[in-house]
Formats: sequence, C-alpha cells, structure tokens
Amino acid sequence: MSTSAVQESSGLAGKYLTVVLDNEAYGIAVLKVREIIRLQKITTVPQMPAFVKGVINLRGRVIPVIDLRIKFGLKAEVAERTCIVVVQIAVGAGRNVQMGLVVDSVEEVVNLTGAEIEPTPEFGAKIDTSYLLGLAKIKGVVKTLLDIERVVAAETVERLAAIA
Repeated sequence: MSTSAVQESSGLAGKYLTVVLDNEAYGIAVLKVREIIRLQKITTVPQMPAFVKGVINLRGRVIPVIDLRIKFGLKAEVAERTCIVVVQIAVGAGRNVQMGLVVDSVEEVVNLTGAEIEPTPEFGAKIDTSYLLGLAKIKGVVKTLLDIERVVAAETVERLAAIA
C-alpha cells in the first residue's frame, strides 16, 4: 500500500453505523447519522427519480426519503427490520439537510482504525466509485464504506431540499 493510501485510510478511521442492503453490509459515518426510526408512511412526490420514495413527517419536520437499495439497483423488499436511517447532509453554503435512507436493517456501530480500511479498488474507467470511501475488514467480512453525501447526487439533494 502506498504512503498516500495509508494516510487516506487513516483519515477515514472512526465510528461507522453498519446497515444491510440486500444481504450486503455497508458503513455510514456515525457523525452523519441523526437517528434510526421504524418504517412509516411515506408520502410520494411526483417527478422524482425512482429511488426517491417521497417525504415523511418527523416530529413536525418534512424529511425527504430515498431508498438506498433502489439507488444501488438492489432488491428492495419491506421486511420486519426495514427501517429509515436519518442522516444530515451538507448541501453547500453552510446548509445542512436531513434525509431518510431506507435500509433492510441496521447491524451495529463499529470503530475502525486506518489499518482496517482499504482504499477503493479501481474497477476501470467506466465505473464510478466516487461514492465509496473504502472497504473495511470487520471480523473477516468486507463491508463497503459509503460517502453518504456523494451517494445522493447534489442535484437530487437540492430538489429534495426545495420540497422540505
């Protein structure tokens, strides 16, 4: 591993909430997570991409909700443990937006060191991996660490922020 890759990995060290999407584990930086809530009625909003499920009323605030499983092209079935992870995303100019992410289930919070995080491998020029922070090896299992602000494209966040 190159020196820059080691420095990059150590900068990613910290606590991650691991969630399951279609039997695969993903990590979201805990500092971005505000709360985890049960799945509730989502009001649809017309003219949105398929992965945008709509909005919910969270204690008087309208929060946009996206389904990470659909965003990643995975199987999206509602089960007993399906829930919404509410995250806070920076949308520029010092503005933050809260957004709900539908996931199959929540696993645990893990504390990762730089040594446990590998840089994202190159898959070729045509595959966009900019939304991946890296890959973590936790108890012998590889988990993908997500840059949640890049997962939700800036233009989608702006459209959703206009609704909320």
